[in-house]
Amino acid sequence: MPTPPLDSDSELGLDPSHLVLIVVGAHLRAEQGDRPLAYRLREQVEAWVNKHRDSLATPIQPVVCTDIWYLNHGSLHARPTVSIGGPGVNALSSHFAQSITGRSHEDQQVVIQIDPEFTDLRVSIWGTDHELTAKGLELFFKDYLESFLKAVATQVEPEG
Repeated sequence: MPTPPLDSDSELGLDPSHLVLIVVGAHLRAEQGDRPLAYRLREQVEAWVNKHRDSLATPIQPVVCTDIWYLNHGSLHARPTVSIGGPGVNALSSHFAQSITGRSHEDQQVVIQIDPEFTDLRVSIWGTDHELTAKGLELFFKDYLESFLKAVATQVEPEG
């Protein structure tokens, strides 16, 4: 049975056209290690939104969810998304490893898959262990977050 589309009347009570999804695995290691990192990213996005609120043409709402929720709701797949945690604990990171075109920032232990042109607003961040995933998130904050959020704020929604 197909999953019903997520819309503004959904159980979330959120308009999906405003969402920035932060996805962690539905694995105990991901819940323990990656979910706190996802909440840090959500706080950074919220701080950026608050700082730029007067100049934003559309609201931006960061939401943390699991890979299972994301993968089972196809209507979310077009939304800007940051996947945190490696393919061993996050099925979305495994999927993104095959589907994100663009460059990877890799230093053998930290991976940030990102489109440097920000036409594809999907990002995957992970390390070979929890500390390195945290390091990857810090690199994302320093090198990419501002540009990523500017791209989110100025994206053109496809006619649908």
